[in-house]
Amino acid sequence: MLEFLTLKLEAFGLDISDLSLKIIKLKKRGKSLTLASFLEEKIEPGIIKGGEVRDEKRLAEIIKEAIKKVKGKKLKTNYVVASLPEEKAYLEVIQMPRVPEEDLKSAVIYEAENYIPLPIEDVYLDSQIIQPVFNHLDHFDILIAALPKKTVDPYLSSLKLAGLQPLVFEIESQAIARALIKNETAISSYLLIDLGATRTGFIIFSGNSLRFTSSIPVSSGNFTEIISKNLGVSFAEAEKLKIKYGLEEKIKIKIRDGMVVRREKGKIFEALVPALVDLIQQIRRCLNYYQTHASHEHLPPNGGGVSKILLCGGGANLKGLPDLLSLELKLPVELGNPWINILPEGKREAGELSFEESLKYTTALGLALRGIKEK
Repeated sequence: MLEFLTLKLEAFGLDISDLSLKIIKLKKRGKSLTLASFLEEKIEPGIIKGGEVRDEKRLAEIIKEAIKKVKGKKLKTNYVVASLPEEKAYLEVIQMPRVPEEDLKSAVIYEAENYIPLPIEDVYLDSQIIQPVFNHLDHFDILIAALPKKTVDPYLSSLKLAGLQPLVFEIESQAIARALIKNETAISSYLLIDLGATRTGFIIFSGNSLRFTSSIPVSSGNFTEIISKNLGVSFAEAEKLKIKYGLEEKIKIKIRDGMVVRREKGKIFEALVPALVDLIQQIRRCLNYYQTHASHEHLPPNGGGVSKILLCGGGANLKGLPDLLSLELKLPVELGNPWINILPEGKREAGELSFEESLKYTTALGLALRGIKEK
């Protein structure tokens, strides 16, 4: 988190990725929250690549155009909580002695140099104290987050060119955890999997904080391309088939002129097997790494280890994926609810935004929650 203002002003969430941006604005309704505005806008390939902004002016134009087109209420604020790319971030939980908090900041900067593989003057660094869920500590647990200035500055420039004032910049994983973890506290460890258009993010959340993040090039877009190629249909049609039929054993598909005219067993599943095997292997590596490195969580005695996997992102809509992952990984796997800290208990969609669409907006919803909390 990189805070540029401390004023508590109304702000909307803006999730910027390589191929799209998503806007979410929340509003207070009595003691609860609800959806005020939303939009997804495509970004042409090449404007952002691998999380690096290559064309600040064009990105600014797309942002300005998107703001004018939002669904729901018009945006009347230029304050924004914006995402920064996960693949460019360095996150680490470190332990520090219990020194007075006024001395802690300089001590954290000094210690952070041991964990960040760049000169400290070349990064924006933020930190926060993690409060333990269980037991009183004789030390501080500190979450440090850093991003290269050369990555962050073009995002800041693009937003300012679009007439926006960033209230906060936040790494995607922090926003995702805020959206999916009830009250941002877990008495066991969760693995959050964000299946995006160009990559998949792994996020371990435990207690009151992120513990570990990584990303891999397996993506929702890869799945759709594989289906398109193997079934001989357009990308758009493949996306529809992925969501409608997915991995269920009863899938039988034959396409003619955009219509399902005959069904043949398991075509989508068969096409996706290599990509799914790769994904499952990568998840296992993530779980194994975490299980062998997680020794400092301060959870209740029975709270160790990953207890559940939550899926989000557009790729989470691949029908049958939670069941397949649960079977292979021997862990409960379910679709995350990005409204869990916004809507009344049990509700999973708001206004025109269906639950399936909401999964694509998980990061933006987490950013918007931060924005309304800044008020």
